[in-house]
Amino acid sequence: MRKLVLFFIVAVFNLSLSAKEGMWIPTLLEKYNIEEMQAMGFRLTVEDIYSVNQNSLKDAVVIFGRGCTGGMISDQGLLLTNHHCGFSNIQSHSTVEQDYLSDGFWAMSQEEELPNPGLTAKFLDRMVDVSDSVFAGTTGLEGDSLQQKLDENISRIQRNAAEDGKFEAIVKPLFFGNQYFLYTYLVFQDVRLVGAPPQSIGKFGGDTDNWMWPRHTGDFSIFRVYANADNEPAPYSTENVPYRPKKWLPVSLDGVQPNDFMMLMGYPGTTQQYLPSQAVELIKNQSNPDRIKIRTTILDIFSKHMDADPKVRIQYASKYARTSNSWKRWKGEIRGLDRLHAVEQKKAFEADFEVWYMQNDTLEETYGPVLPQFEKLYVDLQPYEKAYHYYQEIVFKGIEIFKLADFFPRNDRGWNQVDEGRHELVRKALAIKVADHFDDYDQATDQELFVQLLRMLRNDLDESFLPEDLKKLLARFDDDKLVRRVYAKSVLADPEKLKEIISEFDGKKINQLQKDPVVELFQALKLHYQRNIEQVHQGIQANISTVQQKYMKGIMLMEKNFQLYPDANFTLRVAYGQVEGYEPRDGVNYSYYTTLKGIMEKNSQDIPDYQVPERLQYLYESGDFGEYESNGEVPVAYIASIHSTGGNSGSPAINAQGQLVGLNFDRCWEGTMSDIMFDPDQCRNIMLDVRYMLFIIDKFAGAGYLIDEMELVSE
Repeated sequence: MRKLVLFFIVAVFNLSLSAKEGMWIPTLLEKYNIEEMQAMGFRLTVEDIYSVNQNSLKDAVVIFGRGCTGGMISDQGLLLTNHHCGFSNIQSHSTVEQDYLSDGFWAMSQEEELPNPGLTAKFLDRMVDVSDSVFAGTTGLEGDSLQQKLDENISRIQRNAAEDGKFEAIVKPLFFGNQYFLYTYLVFQDVRLVGAPPQSIGKFGGDTDNWMWPRHTGDFSIFRVYANADNEPAPYSTENVPYRPKKWLPVSLDGVQPNDFMMLMGYPGTTQQYLPSQAVELIKNQSNPDRIKIRTTILDIFSKHMDADPKVRIQYASKYARTSNSWKRWKGEIRGLDRLHAVEQKKAFEADFEVWYMQNDTLEETYGPVLPQFEKLYVDLQPYEKAYHYYQEIVFKGIEIFKLADFFPRNDRGWNQVDEGRHELVRKALAIKVADHFDDYDQATDQELFVQLLRMLRNDLDESFLPEDLKKLLARFDDDKLVRRVYAKSVLADPEKLKEIISEFDGKKINQLQKDPVVELFQALKLHYQRNIEQVHQGIQANISTVQQKYMKGIMLMEKNFQLYPDANFTLRVAYGQVEGYEPRDGVNYSYYTTLKGIMEKNSQDIPDYQVPERLQYLYESGDFGEYESNGEVPVAYIASIHSTGGNSGSPAINAQGQLVGLNFDRCWEGTMSDIMFDPDQCRNIMLDVRYMLFIIDKFAGAGYLIDEMELVSE
């Protein structure tokens, strides 16, 4: 009976856990994965992937910016990542007169490379299991006392590991705080833009094809990491030189074939594989639909104004892409969870969890309360979760003038307690913030967001979640009057007046701003949110986290004889699978790759997402493919059964020999539920074929000198 129960648990909960599922910790590959990987064709060792004693693949994989992965592809600091990862940096250098988004950018020498203030590349130095040190002295502690001791231990570990600022050190929990790892990074601050194809290549298919297969997007951009004369991290300086990495990836010209072993190394952001049924039900039936509704309104407003004005198109290109990305994913996630009957599967697993803990009194005493606690807590959470998402999407992310209101000091008490030197730093920070804000801001667009989103907030939330100020405003004024009486009267909508205020910013100006109609409204909304939504929401979530940690501990104990991988948390992971197509629905069978021919088949000058550059059309028609063709075609993209998520954007796709063959940039829409539940039949990651990248660099852009830096290999 015990064997039968365990078999059923694994079958239901893990959906036949296979090599295609999982984001694995590199230091544990020897224990759990390497034999399977090598049986699938992998020719290297664990030491080749991750080592602290020798150069390894982990030294060629970096955190790019705040949420992407990048890979080193030359001994002169060339860094490869996605076009959409570098998009905001490309945009920051673009103007109507010099539109790098539309035209692309290629530095033909290192002197032409463009600096990007604030952009970093983080190289992992080491990762260590520090669970024992984190839990030291916590026996018998609970609640706030426990958390305080954990925080003290973590702070000490991080402080010691940083070595007086040489490293960035961070301790992160795994398995909902049942295990802890320390990660130390070398952080390079001088990262320059080297090359990016035009949007018509780097974002080909646009939002129409986003999350979809077949895909024909040249989603790549190239940067260069710079260091000081000692090859160490340093702030931007013209004296810096290209960084010489410990390891870089050789680039294979051999391409891929069906069933080839394929591995991603990167920094996946967040997954939630071990949630209870109530959480999945809330996501599927409330949280995702609410956010989809709000973002549909935002995207419609963006589109209206972007279509009417080329300047707005450039200003809002990155904002539209960011907003649309999750909007479409949430839709796919709902579909996938419905298809898998995810809630029912979770409930079936919970029934088996109950059978497991009832085998003895000790287990029942420890884990018996878990499932009833989930039931009550998620009922309590539901209304606050709705209000939380509405405020986040509308007040704190949707209406742009509110973002500016939130940046200014809100009273003069702190201002009067610091010296004049500090005052000047605040003035400079405000000036930079305001300048950046208005560079990518259109007042007509934001006015429409202001009116429509506030109406949605008022109409969709319970009265208790709304401040009186908002209810009175919306009851008193129609849309036009609301703009005239509130938005148009605000100094935050006038860049010249704001600059004047900032130049002489002091306690009086702070008090003056508190009377600004937009600031008053925003503060009323924020205060109401903090007092009546955030505090309660955080309290319930904290209780859920406590129960979830115990639930996870029980799962680990119950499945101690089986492999479990921790949820992604933006730390280095290895995922692997095979090159293969899939069948998204009855009668449809997708091939594993696409070609340049498919780009030409989609070509339509009447549809912005499918406008092909003349130069690319010429190359196709002339057949000038160079050494980048295969069977008379230029391969563009391919798919594999690898478990990936956000953060894996820019992850190098590595073949069995440890060579770069692709660049991960997306997932297939039918598999976007993989953050919560993985389906080996439907979940596919989408990768750019490096031969298309090389073709664009060489034949399209004429930047072959970059290829000369790379180590090209072919069997």
